[in-house]
Amino acid sequence: MNEHKEKILSVCNEICKGTLMETLDITYIDVGENFLLAKMPVTPKVHQPDGVLHGGASVALAESVGSAASYIFLDGQKFFVRGIEISANHVRSIKEGFVYAKASILHKGRTTQLWEIRITDEEDRLISNCKLTTIALPKN
Repeated sequence: MNEHKEKILSVCNEICKGTLMETLDITYIDVGENFLLAKMPVTPKVHQPDGVLHGGASVALAESVGSAASYIFLDGQKFFVRGIEISANHVRSIKEGFVYAKASILHKGRTTQLWEIRITDEEDRLISNCKLTTIALPKN
């Protein structure tokens, strides 16, 4: 399992080169049977003007992790995965360090999927709670 896990994480990180995920320094760090975990540094480049993590950066992190999880768990060789709706509740601010986004499946339908993405700080305190709906479209 460890070798398989490392391959999945390597692929997730490799396909992010030259994308928004690379711009935000998002790194995929763990994957399990029903989750994907990524981290993002909180630095001035993801701050809003008053020096705390921008909610838009949190939402970009959440959608990135949820969409990547859909790709992994739905066979990305056969389907295009697209986010079709996202919502976020921001409950705590953070100025520095890292945030961690864990995408867990709530509903895995044939066409649509519902993900919960919990964004926490290094002490596991909730920063944002997001829900993402994805759609799987056949590649043929």
